[in-house]
Amino acid sequence: MDKQNFYTRLDQKDRSVLNAVFYVFFVNGIFAMIMGSLLPMISVEYNLSDTLSGSLISAHSVGNLISGFVAGVLPMYLGRKRSIVFLSSFVTLGFTLMIFTGSPLLLLLAFLFTGISRGSVSNFNNTMVNEVSNSSPAALSFLHSVFAVGAILAPILAMVSTRILGNDGWRMSAVIIILLTSLSLFFFSRMEMQEKVQVKGKGGGYDFLKSRVFWVHAGILFFYLAGEATINGWIVKYFVDSKIMTIGYAQFLASMLWLAVLIGRITVSYFGDRIRKETILLVTTTSTVLFYFLLLATRNVTVITIAIFGIGLSMAGIYPTTVSKVGKTIKEYPMAMGVLLVLGGIGAIVMPILTGALSDAFGIFAGMSAIVVVLILMMVLVMFSLMEGKKRAKAA
Repeated sequence: MDKQNFYTRLDQKDRSVLNAVFYVFFVNGIFAMIMGSLLPMISVEYNLSDTLSGSLISAHSVGNLISGFVAGVLPMYLGRKRSIVFLSSFVTLGFTLMIFTGSPLLLLLAFLFTGISRGSVSNFNNTMVNEVSNSSPAALSFLHSVFAVGAILAPILAMVSTRILGNDGWRMSAVIIILLTSLSLFFFSRMEMQEKVQVKGKGGGYDFLKSRVFWVHAGILFFYLAGEATINGWIVKYFVDSKIMTIGYAQFLASMLWLAVLIGRITVSYFGDRIRKETILLVTTTSTVLFYFLLLATRNVTVITIAIFGIGLSMAGIYPTTVSKVGKTIKEYPMAMGVLLVLGGIGAIVMPILTGALSDAFGIFAGMSAIVVVLILMMVLVMFSLMEGKKRAKAA
């Protein structure tokens, strides 16, 4: 079966579902990744400390964590459509709060809301694509490629808005995101889908928690999301505060990072069926560590640009490949995706706060250096997964 033709094999109803899902995930990529570009301007506007700035990123991740559980349970009672429309509306409210208030408490709430929507959409979209495409790796890779397109455009949106309105440009970006997410709500409300979720097993279907494979890959996502959230949230601020480059070029690099992610995900989608998933994960995690070391080791803008592109290219296949490794479990157990995102999202909560605290205490370079540790631990778990895979193959 040619998995590259997953879309042409679908009927009109399933195609319309995927079209809506792809658009919403594109918007998800924009608002999720624009945080790092807007954070320096929001920090200046409201006179925020580095610790509070890091806490805003972590509040976003806390919302992501909460949604991982809620988005798995709520559809069992409200049905899928009502649940996703309700949960995805929080991002619109969140960006509205950012525009009108500088209160630290309300800003934390605003970032929390964006995380709730981001996690809910991620849970729903990954699950729907997995079901509609019959666990097609090509479909899942394409979904995450669409997210990468939105992520590429996020810093560009911030740059254009800044060019037009100067320091108030971040508010223009927020208004555009409010409009785009409102359209997402409309598409979700019109989507045809199975309303009630079928649960496998007893006790809500938590038997997957007994699987070592599940826990290993949840660990990989834990460290990956810890690194991704902190890199995306802090890289622009790191370059600017360290006086390595202008904020304009730093935002350009943030956009280029996701261009590299897009190229990498398309590449992984093409070669994914020809190379063992464990091998893909080993190559991508190892190269991520090496390129990040290169990034921290120099102040040369050209070398940094190469390192950023390498990081994006390397990180590209880690998330979709890890999720596809447990794709069968996700399809059989409705709670599996939510729990996977919860466990993985904890890393994205802890690291931005830790980076901000280290930055306040020892300088931003110390905060960024801490990311090296989580990237190495991610690589170690991938090696463990590779060894486990060889043991299972030998036993079979």
